[in-house]
Amino acid sequence: MANFSDDKIKAVWEKAQVVEGYDSTKYRKDVCGAWIAWADYGKKTLYGWAIDHCLPLAKGGTDHLDNLRPMHTENNQSKADEFPSYTAIITSEGNKNKTISERKTVNNEVLEKLKQLYPNNPYLRNI
Repeated sequence: MANFSDDKIKAVWEKAQVVEGYDSTKYRKDVCGAWIAWADYGKKTLYGWAIDHCLPLAKGGTDHLDNLRPMHTENNQSKADEFPSYTAIITSEGNKNKTISERKTVNNEVLEKLKQLYPNNPYLRNI
C-alpha cells in the first residue's frame, strides 16, 4: 500500500458516496456500491478500504488526487492493474456487503478527467 498523507487519505475518503441516514464521517460506499468504514482504511476487514489509482501506476497513473478514489480492499485487489474495465467482487444489499462478480468500467466523466490529466498516455488515447 502506498504511503499517503492524512490529508490525502481524507480527500480521497470525501470522494466516496455519502448514504443518507448514515454518518458520512464513519461509513460511505465505494464506486462498486460496497460499504467502507473510515476506521478501516488499509485493513482487510468487512468494511476495509484502500486508495485505488483509477489509471493504475503500471499504466502511467500517478498519485494526483484526480486519479485516486476510495475502494473496498477486495475490489481494489480484484481490480489490480485492469483498466478501464475491471471485476468488482463486493457490493452491498441494504446495509450489508455481499460477494458478486460483476464487470465495471470507469465512467466517462472520470475518463475525460484522466485524459486531461494524462494527455499523452497511450492507454487513454483509444478509449
